[in-house]
Amino acid sequence: MRRANAALETYTLSGDGWRRSPGETLHQVLADLLHWCDGTQRDFDAALKRARALHTADSPPSA
Repeated sequence: MRRANAALETYTLSGDGWRRSPGETLHQVLADLLHWCDGTQRDFDAALKRARALHTADSPPSA
């Protein structure tokens, strides 16, 4: 969570990012990652699926 927060904070502080809410910043980061995937021929949906699996594995079990 610290790395994600640092990345979003850096993104927010760059250019006109300071004008965005945290939710809007997240939307912009995701849109930029989609563009990056398009430009580098990466599969965003496959990466998201793997990220969700990693998130689940890293999350503490629910009570």
